[in-house]
Amino acid sequence: MKRIYLDYAATTPIHSEVVKAMLPYFTEAFGNPSSIHSYGQEAKGSIEEARVKVADLIGARSEELVFTSGGTEADNFAIKGIAFANESKGNHIITSSVEHHAVIETCQFLERRGFRVTYLPVDEYGLVDLDDVKKAITDKTTLISVMHASNEMGTIEPIAEIGRIAKEAEIYFHTDAVQTVGHIPVDVNKLGVDLLSMSAHKLYGPKGVGALYIRKGTKLTPFIHGGEQERRRRASTENVPGIVGFGKAAELAQHEMGEEVKRLTYLRDQLIKGLLERIDHTRLNGHPLKRLPNNINISADFVEGESMLLNLDLEGICASTGSACSSSSLEASHVLLALGLSHEQAHGSLRFSLGKWTTEEEIERVLDVLPRVVAKLRAMSPLLKSHR
Repeated sequence: MKRIYLDYAATTPIHSEVVKAMLPYFTEAFGNPSSIHSYGQEAKGSIEEARVKVADLIGARSEELVFTSGGTEADNFAIKGIAFANESKGNHIITSSVEHHAVIETCQFLERRGFRVTYLPVDEYGLVDLDDVKKAITDKTTLISVMHASNEMGTIEPIAEIGRIAKEAEIYFHTDAVQTVGHIPVDVNKLGVDLLSMSAHKLYGPKGVGALYIRKGTKLTPFIHGGEQERRRRASTENVPGIVGFGKAAELAQHEMGEEVKRLTYLRDQLIKGLLERIDHTRLNGHPLKRLPNNINISADFVEGESMLLNLDLEGICASTGSACSSSSLEASHVLLALGLSHEQAHGSLRFSLGKWTTEEEIERVLDVLPRVVAKLRAMSPLLKSHR
């Protein structure tokens, strides 16, 4: 049985060209970038080449980019770094109620240390209201952090508009762009952000490497100490193979993005239309138009997402019930609850995320299998019997 992978939002396979670019840095060009001999300088030069490629992907200058261990560290660095560096100005942070756990839990950590955090509500599509952003600002606000697009429901937030509000109020603005960088056009200047988080393994690069864009002049406190690396902004010997891979993945994404957006949007819309037509008592979660080109999140009444997931897996189809980072949790998604879904509807959600190797035949396979899976599960469901 041929397996179908539709969980690209959780992670992507490494592109063969990325693997090829990385290989020499495991065995031949293995030097420590902090060493002054030729091995070290070769590694350092390769890091700087990759830095330029990743910076180009988001319209930034290379010196504004700090490599990290991934998106979670980048989020932590941005939020804690701004909070601690600007305590003399204020202790208030604004974020949204649908952020990734890397942002939510970092804000909760700061709350336990005396900071105030406002969690903005969202509408039924997951969009932040700009008036709510303006009303939440106080003279103690030092940071606004709103994700570019949701990993769970795919909704793309009005980041450029929030950026203008933040700039006018002279408040730092951070966005978690882990799901958008490499998939849709991202320009830090057009978005008006001061900090932006990204991760290589979401765009066909390796796991364990990410980056934080830090606009020149941003006052930020490092939280990893112990070395001179990354212009003293992030101590620790650099992950040279990973960074080189990230650079290659960014280069490939820049060349292929235009066509991929068109192709994936078409497949996404085919899957959404087919599922809503073939399975009754089903809804699309997230905005119908302002959403990532590869994201489909549906809720099917009277069944549980985990049951659908396991049955799909038996048919060779790999999907998700939400964020991979919380897949072991039995709690309903905080993102879907924020949209106004009931706990039952949130538990009945399923996320398909498409990618470079997704085909139209695979979409047709899902449209053939999932309606049968839902029908079988509903036949056994006490929820459906109580509804009747």
